[in-house]
Amino acid sequence: MSDPNRAPPFHHPSYTSSSSSDYPGNEAAYSNDWAMPQYSQPPFAPHVNYDMSAGFAENPAGASAIFSNDRSLNSKVAIPRSANPSNWTSSGRVSRACENCREQKAKCSGHRPTCQRCQEAGIRCSYGDRKREKMAKQLSDLTSQVQMLEAMLRDVCPKVDSQTAHCIEQVLNENGLGNDQTFDRKTSISLSTVREADSPADPDPDPVSSLGALDYINEDFNRDEKIQAMGFVGEHSEIAWLYRLRRMIERSSPIAPSPRESWDRQSLASVNFFLDDSDIPVIDNVDPMQRPSQTLADQLVDNYFSIIHPFFPIIGKVIFLRQYKSFYSTPFVRPGKRWLAVLNLIFAISTRYCHQLQPNSKDTPDDGPLYFSRAWKLSMSDVALLDHPNLQQVQVEGLTSFYLLSVGQVNRSWRICGTSIRSAVIMGLNLRNESNAVVHTSKETRYRVWWSVYMLDIMLSVMTGRPPHCSSDFCTTPLPVPFKEEEFSDDNVIQIIADNETRSIFMETLSSRNSTKSPSETTPPEISGHSVSNQGKQCEQTALNAVESLTPNTSLYFLCLVDLGLIMRESIDTLYAPGAARKSWREVEMAISALNGKADAWLSRLPTAFHFTHGHQAFERQRSCLGFRFYSAKILITQPCLSRLTRKAPGAEIPGKFCDTMAVLCVDTAGQMLDLLPDSPESSWIYHVSPWWCVLHYVMQSTAVLLTELLLLAKAGTLQHSKVLKKVSKVSRWLAVISTKDPMFQRAQLVCRDLLSQNAIEHDTRTYTEE
Repeated sequence: MSDPNRAPPFHHPSYTSSSSSDYPGNEAAYSNDWAMPQYSQPPFAPHVNYDMSAGFAENPAGASAIFSNDRSLNSKVAIPRSANPSNWTSSGRVSRACENCREQKAKCSGHRPTCQRCQEAGIRCSYGDRKREKMAKQLSDLTSQVQMLEAMLRDVCPKVDSQTAHCIEQVLNENGLGNDQTFDRKTSISLSTVREADSPADPDPDPVSSLGALDYINEDFNRDEKIQAMGFVGEHSEIAWLYRLRRMIERSSPIAPSPRESWDRQSLASVNFFLDDSDIPVIDNVDPMQRPSQTLADQLVDNYFSIIHPFFPIIGKVIFLRQYKSFYSTPFVRPGKRWLAVLNLIFAISTRYCHQLQPNSKDTPDDGPLYFSRAWKLSMSDVALLDHPNLQQVQVEGLTSFYLLSVGQVNRSWRICGTSIRSAVIMGLNLRNESNAVVHTSKETRYRVWWSVYMLDIMLSVMTGRPPHCSSDFCTTPLPVPFKEEEFSDDNVIQIIADNETRSIFMETLSSRNSTKSPSETTPPEISGHSVSNQGKQCEQTALNAVESLTPNTSLYFLCLVDLGLIMRESIDTLYAPGAARKSWREVEMAISALNGKADAWLSRLPTAFHFTHGHQAFERQRSCLGFRFYSAKILITQPCLSRLTRKAPGAEIPGKFCDTMAVLCVDTAGQMLDLLPDSPESSWIYHVSPWWCVLHYVMQSTAVLLTELLLLAKAGTLQHSKVLKKVSKVSRWLAVISTKDPMFQRAQLVCRDLLSQNAIEHDTRTYTEE
């Protein structure tokens, strides 16, 4: 017979699922436990209160009667109701049992720090310890997640714009994360730079590095006419370098300028030495159809094609000269307005050159504005700008930009050059021409038109610090072939310019001929993917013969100029675009190293006739121009390292060996650029030998680097200080001499004198000047 006091099998503790104590969600299966009869429990079971009524009163008497039963007769004794029901949940279960109760699958009271069952059994209850361990583990996991997210923010910070970086730093500081001792040094520098540059408490933020001010401006360029005349000047302009240098010097000076003087000097325009704030006189009552005498016209045209055209071949020389002779020999010939505009712009540029050569140029009239006014009325007036462009309009706009550059109107020149680029893109000059309707000589002429305005755009981009107008990704125009325009009708030349495969092999062979690579390192054309068929071999032979018979000429010079210009363009895009501010310094160093290697490779394959120091005398002006352009490219590439050394921000990272090496190279390159100038200043050298239309840009670019080294880095009394001081003194002498003829040089002289006087070095430069 079954014992009436024994619990049914499905209520025996051994059949009770642990989920009854572990998972509150199962309480519905036990919702009727209060209605069941009270059965006896094992002696080790805890006291359980099955009464679910809130406010139920205990019955001590009943409890005593239960305990009065004889245990010897029955080992299963009914357990009385708990005397302390408040320690139990209303459902008779707890949210979590201790370890001992869970192992025995028994009811746990859930008391803390020791449950009732473990207390009666005199054993250690591990419920409380397990919970603390779990909480500690959860806290550790959360801490790890926070540290991971914090590290991600620090890694992203140098790659975002300054406003976003400032917000990130604010979040880190507000949450007590900004003072973490493990904070990455590189990120700390970036954040401190952003804080110093963007802090609203500082109305005149001063960037501490050349990459710290790329993605924001801190000046109102619409404030007045003087600021508008200059416009925005970007970080790769020597004007920005000179301005930053002066601001650093002024902040360390104990003498504060007056409020009005401080307001004027806080503008970039205060160190601008170009003439953008002066007017361009366009004569209203000029007759655009008038022309000079043929004798004067011949002289001006000859000067243009001998002095300007080799550096800026935007005009097809052969066909233009034929048209020019017809224009003066046939009185009834009436060319179009755009052709007349081209002619007058040639007159204007050539007149500018001839006027500067005169000993007393200030006292003699300049007819350049007269010719420029005629050209403007013919093709650049408001009505003409509404016309659709053609090839001549591209040439008109390019020549207009070049003329404005030659007279110091750099801001206006940059704008018109952009118009010329856009007109060229409308004409499709930025792409390779495969049309059968265009003869090959005409295609080659158009390629030179494109590369002329493209190179002018890069030059103006460096001078103004602004982005170039056309992306390199949208240009497939072949590089200009190094043949004279008079040779375009030669059968061998036609075979090269008419066949893309032969042209490609020719250009590759020409590039590798003067390379310093050994023959084993030079990839033969057939390995480069060219066909090895009979036709391919014929193309190779034609290309090789053309390379062997090629002699130095102005077209080969222009090819070298374009090749170097592409390296400068890559340097601007890589180091000075706003996106460069988001790169880590390690990425910047790698880019500088690669670009510097490309510049050195360009020099290694430069034909000997065009070398700066030991080239051919017949190409003296070409050698000078390539020398200035090469050193300018090297300065552009290495200047961020020099600027990094001038950083004075608290907690700034110590520059590494690579940064020191490149900064030294930047200063040495600036000195080498000035070595191109004769020791004795000669105004005639400027106009006979140098690229006179932009030589001041090169001189001031190198001077900005040398002044930075002299005033901020080199210690007085050292050999380096004396060496740099002599170079700066040489610049002072040249500016003083040329300033008597050119107001741009006069302004540049005042800018340099102002910087030197603030450091009491002006006397030392005068001493070297007298020597």
